[in-house]
Amino acid sequence: MNVSIDAAYKSLNKVKEELCGDKVEMLKTSDSNILILADGMGSGVKANILATLTSKILGTMFLNGASIDDCIETIAKTLPVCQVRQVAYSTFSILQVFQDGQVYLAEFDNPSCIVIRKGKVLSLPFTERVLENKVIRECRFQAEQNDCFILMSDGVIHAGVGNLLNFGWNWNNVADYALLAAKETLSASRLANTLIKACDDLYLSLPGDDTTVAVLRVTAAKKIDLFTGPPRNPEDDRKLIREFIESQGKKIICGGTSANIASRILKHPLVTSLNYTDPSLPPIATMEGIDLVTEGVLTLSRALDLVKRYKDGPVDEQFFEELDKDNGGSMVARYIIEDCTVLNLYVGKAMNEAHQNPSLPFNLSIRLHLIEQLKEAISSLGKEVNIYYY
Repeated sequence: MNVSIDAAYKSLNKVKEELCGDKVEMLKTSDSNILILADGMGSGVKANILATLTSKILGTMFLNGASIDDCIETIAKTLPVCQVRQVAYSTFSILQVFQDGQVYLAEFDNPSCIVIRKGKVLSLPFTERVLENKVIRECRFQAEQNDCFILMSDGVIHAGVGNLLNFGWNWNNVADYALLAAKETLSASRLANTLIKACDDLYLSLPGDDTTVAVLRVTAAKKIDLFTGPPRNPEDDRKLIREFIESQGKKIICGGTSANIASRILKHPLVTSLNYTDPSLPPIATMEGIDLVTEGVLTLSRALDLVKRYKDGPVDEQFFEELDKDNGGSMVARYIIEDCTVLNLYVGKAMNEAHQNPSLPFNLSIRLHLIEQLKEAISSLGKEVNIYYY
């Protein structure tokens, strides 16, 4: 079993706090994906420092093959002691999913991970041991396709306490709600947003604690191949199109010249749509064998804006309404955010004189600058990005 993962997380800051006391790290090794959620004691700056140190130490040591024993010892000796409480404390959850489907889960004082498999909440075979006076819960098991893992900070189970719910949103209620929400077609990003929105609603939009939900879904590899910009040397047109088509992902072409090159070499007509759903963006087009054909720089700029908004968060229902629109920018962003674990970018380096007009804003001036920004934003979402220049 060779698995791919779709992962996303969303957080709410405690009311009146600038910094979140929860920290999530999404890491990738040569044979596994690692998701770490740390919750620093208290809130604000102190909690943020504790959570950041904990997640960074765990992530760095795990990436270098350290055991959980070594990680706990290092954390115990490293975290700064709070002058008020006289303790150094951060809870954490570590989820490691190997490419062969093996799963390692370790938890310290966080609400337990919810695992959903085939429409049911899975009971996990936890064992407990004490390390540096901390009770660590661990388990190992084999993942299956479409398994869904939900890590959370205690702000989730405390949602609504003293207001809508006397004793908060307890773990069983969260699990029941997640089970209803976690349809197999629902992406990690939408599920994380659905759960965090429910928490925000229970808090009446005044979170009493930092609140984080991190979702990881085991999926088949979902590749997107995106071609934009003609090659610097026209003799490379056929080479680019051949490599673009031979890749196994869904196909997106962004750019009129790029689409015409593909149409000419593949001998498939390019048909422009007459539906203008957004007057600020050129219409999309269709071509046999290509999943989506759009205009170039304007569309990529809109897609980048949506990806950045999603990355920086928090996002709300209004964001997903925009993501679901039928204009080219929203469609490209939707493919990338919800239907992609690996993005292959086939980028031509020919200069388009129209983009060098000094009267245009900078974000329209250079396609390659746009591509680099896109790579950075998408990589930060835990997705693999490969760029091939021509």
